[in-house]
Order: sequence, then structure tokens, then C-alpha cells
Amino acid sequence: MDWSAWENWSEKEFACTHCGKCEVLPELVDMLQEIRSKIGKPMFISSGYRCASHPVEVTKDKPGEHTTGFACDVICHGSRAVSLAKLFLDYGVTRIGFHQKGTPSHRFIHVGLADKHNNRFASAMWTY
Repeated sequence: MDWSAWENWSEKEFACTHCGKCEVLPELVDMLQEIRSKIGKPMFISSGYRCASHPVEVTKDKPGEHTTGFACDVICHGSRAVSLAKLFLDYGVTRIGFHQKGTPSHRFIHVGLADKHNNRFASAMWTY
């Protein structure tokens, strides 16, 4: 994947923190770049691609959306979380999870596109 296509994102931001691989879907990064350009403010990824042996994934009954490369978690809280969620919905995201507990630096919105690709994940909105 040619990361020079996105002026505000790097492979390192989306790479698995366990193995270092980065198999994120370009469509996801395209959408994030469009939104980043529109709002004119940085967005930070707390979790992008995860390999199946990532510590978070091995605790699950089946691999999560991050293992497909169709999802990431964007750090945000408060009114920014609300604004970003609205934008994600405007851009057609139909898999959104909200984690808004704890310290602000650990709050995020899960953004997923797997349902658009007939992957095994259905459209959904949830809280952690």
C-alpha cells in the first residue's frame, strides 16, 4: 500500500502493536483522510489493524473486526466524540462503538466498514 497517498496518516499509526503488520483497508484510510481534511484538525488512532494473535484478539471467541483491516479506534471524547460520530455517519460508517469511560486519553470511537464488504460483521452501534 502506498502511504504517500494520505498526507495525514502513516503506516505506523495503523500497524498491529503486537506483530507490526499493517493490513488496513485503503478505503478506511481514504475516509479518515477526507474527514481529517474537512475538519482541519488531527485525529489519532489508538488501535488499527490487529493480527489474530494480538493480546486483545486472543481473548475473544472469534476474531474481531480489527483483524480484517476494516476497523480502527479514533481517540476522542466529549463534544469532539459527538462531532466525529456525526461525520462518520455522514460518510456512511454503519459500525460505530463508543468507549467514553475513564481518562480522556483512553476514550475512543470504533469505526468499522466490514459490513460494507459483506464481511461477517453486521451494521451496529454499541457502547463498551
